[in-house]
Amino acid sequence: MVDGELDLLVLGSGVAGLSAAVRAADTHKMRVGVLTKGELSQATTRWAQGGVAAVLHGDEDSTDLHLADTLAAGAGLCDAEAVRVLVDEGPARVGELIAMGAMFDRDARGELELAREGGHTLPRIVHAGGSATGAEVERALVAAVQLTMAAIHEHAFALELIVEAGRCRGITARFADGSVHEVRASNVLVTTGGAGQLYAVTTNPLEATGDGIAMALRAGVAVADVEFVQFHPTALSIDSMPRPLLTEALRGHGAKLRDANGERFVDEMQPRDVVSRAETWRMQELGTDHVFLDATELEAFDQRFPNIAAELRAVGLDPTRDLLPVAPAAHYTCGGIVTDLHGASSLPGLWAAGEASCSGVHGANRLASNSLLEGMVFGPRAVEAIEAGVAGPEASGAMRTVMGMDPDRPDAVPPGVIGGRFVHLPPLAPDPDALPEDPAKVRTVLQHQLTDNAGVLRDDDRLAAAGAAVEAVLRGPRGDTVADHELHNLATVARAVVEAARQRRESRGAHTRDDFPDTSPDFAHRIVFA
Repeated sequence: MVDGELDLLVLGSGVAGLSAAVRAADTHKMRVGVLTKGELSQATTRWAQGGVAAVLHGDEDSTDLHLADTLAAGAGLCDAEAVRVLVDEGPARVGELIAMGAMFDRDARGELELAREGGHTLPRIVHAGGSATGAEVERALVAAVQLTMAAIHEHAFALELIVEAGRCRGITARFADGSVHEVRASNVLVTTGGAGQLYAVTTNPLEATGDGIAMALRAGVAVADVEFVQFHPTALSIDSMPRPLLTEALRGHGAKLRDANGERFVDEMQPRDVVSRAETWRMQELGTDHVFLDATELEAFDQRFPNIAAELRAVGLDPTRDLLPVAPAAHYTCGGIVTDLHGASSLPGLWAAGEASCSGVHGANRLASNSLLEGMVFGPRAVEAIEAGVAGPEASGAMRTVMGMDPDRPDAVPPGVIGGRFVHLPPLAPDPDALPEDPAKVRTVLQHQLTDNAGVLRDDDRLAAAGAAVEAVLRGPRGDTVADHELHNLATVARAVVEAARQRRESRGAHTRDDFPDTSPDFAHRIVFA
């Protein structure tokens, strides 16, 4: 248990949270705590097979090209100022991670090997172990945090934000022994990751239940861009969850996508939303539940991708001879808690970074391998702002949308600022006559509803069905186990995802409406819940 008030409480133990904790501990000026509902090394970061995208010293690449690629993938909703911070500060953060002991793949000359992934103009992604980048990043950061004086609390579940006099003052949490206590802190940094467990088919671990975003929604903190759920196009289509991921680097090295007839049907190096849509349409056309990734012509597969090779052979597939069955799987939540360029949310004292945040970097669709980089850049930026005595948000990054808007005149937006539309979701009272249900079974039903009706392809009828299913969960009985709280968090985030998807009557980035297939200038704005 934490005695006394912390200067900084970090929720979550992924790349953003641990990067922030290391930076805070390095100053020797802050009393820091890290609270995670699993073990320190179990965050979603460790599942990341993609690499870290950064323009490193000596590359023929440029940060301007990295910025342009990111803006293109974001389909008009990236904040260019936030992207500039990402691409300019990213290389130094990679260097710091290497200094901590992270081992990235190198060629025979000892130079970092750079790969190309979908949406990138040039090779600029560093990997570890071919497909074990997340695990290596997590290992290095966990080791660094364990050397600090940070108070680490594992198997502790954050329940609600404590808000007093208009400022976040900590959280209530359920600890491993079942007791519930307040954890007081002058500043709370939410780095709890995304909500991939909204879907029946996902690459995310069981812990990815949108807890931080749900707490923010319940507290009235601004949340945006949650309708943009990115599906990874090459999740291995086998009866396993989370679905094993076949890294984008395979396509970067020349693997091809083929349909059930063996025909190619898409440029594999386009952004993930484009490829996932193409796969889904082709599967619908042919009546199949997967397509194939053809990696048979890749040289030295076992040496380049030893983890994937072992995983494939464990399920009876030989990548040098077999076509690999793949299908889109929910992978990344592009939106979250709206922040400025320093990670400050609309609630003073509450900060966010990584997948739980909406910094403006990703817009309508995340560019491959920008996620680890975002956590490495914006987690420490929040610490720097706290150290400098910043008390609340400024009009920068995605926060410009919130602070630059008049709720009564959503069209009144300062020049150069992406506009927004404010949405308020009133609480849904539980039905007093509802009978208790097994939260695991209800979670499964909710996941299938979201997959079928609010997944890669959406339309008004399907979204209405998803919305009704979500409301039924929120009006159901509320137990007090961790499973019950996770279910309630998933349903809270799902309600926002579905409502934003219903309001966005266009197709843009990772949001595709069959009934509104075109991108519309009328929707070149964020949908903000506040």
